[in-house]
Amino acid sequence: MSDPSAQPSADRAARLMLVALSLTWGLTWPAMKIALDEIPPFSMRTGTCVLGTIVVFAFALLQHRRLAIGGTVARVHVVVAGCLNLAAFSLFTAFAQLATATSRVIILTYTMPIWASLMARPILGERLTGARVVALILCVSGLAVLIRPLIGSGDPAGFGFALATAVSWAAGTVYLKWARINADPIAITAWQLVVATAVTGTGLALVEGGPHLWPADASALAALIFSGVVGSGVAYLLWFEIVRRLAAITASLAVLSVPVVGIVASILVLGERPTLADGIGFALIFAAAACVLLAPGARVSNADPIEPAPQ
Repeated sequence: MSDPSAQPSADRAARLMLVALSLTWGLTWPAMKIALDEIPPFSMRTGTCVLGTIVVFAFALLQHRRLAIGGTVARVHVVVAGCLNLAAFSLFTAFAQLATATSRVIILTYTMPIWASLMARPILGERLTGARVVALILCVSGLAVLIRPLIGSGDPAGFGFALATAVSWAAGTVYLKWARINADPIAITAWQLVVATAVTGTGLALVEGGPHLWPADASALAALIFSGVVGSGVAYLLWFEIVRRLAAITASLAVLSVPVVGIVASILVLGERPTLADGIGFALIFAAAACVLLAPGARVSNADPIEPAPQ
């Protein structure tokens, strides 16, 4: 007979992991900015992808996970998803953070659920519900508030890269849902990390000529290691364990808490001071994401969770 106290204990552990995941992904944003202050973007992002790949593959091997992706079509799907989900995300976030405030990049990146819901209508045939319409209106309003002060300043490039991050992440998430790859989710993530490493490594060779990790100070190297090992490795493993233990809609709350943690961390660690317009825009976009993620139509089964946030 099973122990009746085991399930509540498992749920508590999963919720603690959810808090750890929110802190992990949230703190990764200022860590990436610290690394980028000393390390060029392709070198930094290739480093995080390599470290994340090692961590995820090591865990998969220790757990005796099946890493094979069967069939040429499935492998092509993994390559496409890896380019959209991880490679594009990695590079766009790096260039966005170089061009504008990290707090602004974070909130614009987390418009992803809105773009995913819009893409899901023509690609997956999902209905555009009232909650999604409200979310779209809130999102557009928030973007308008954020972009207005940027017109004529040096920040529109950062705005564009951050928005491209959200759209590429959304496209990758919808693509994976459409492709329905029959493989272990950790294997799919591990091979997507390999694809991202190949793409960022190619950019590194073409643009920077090779790794430029030296002479970077200890704080920048520590930030890169944290972003790779924890943000791109351990966090994925936490995510899949959380989804295994909790309903996917509960797990998706991490997506809402990450930008809050990230913005607070950017203020405390990086000394950023969001303007009043930033605050209004952040609130509108956060409300838009909440409408999409917490609406009844967003409740999906444990077998089909939302794609974890790349870092």
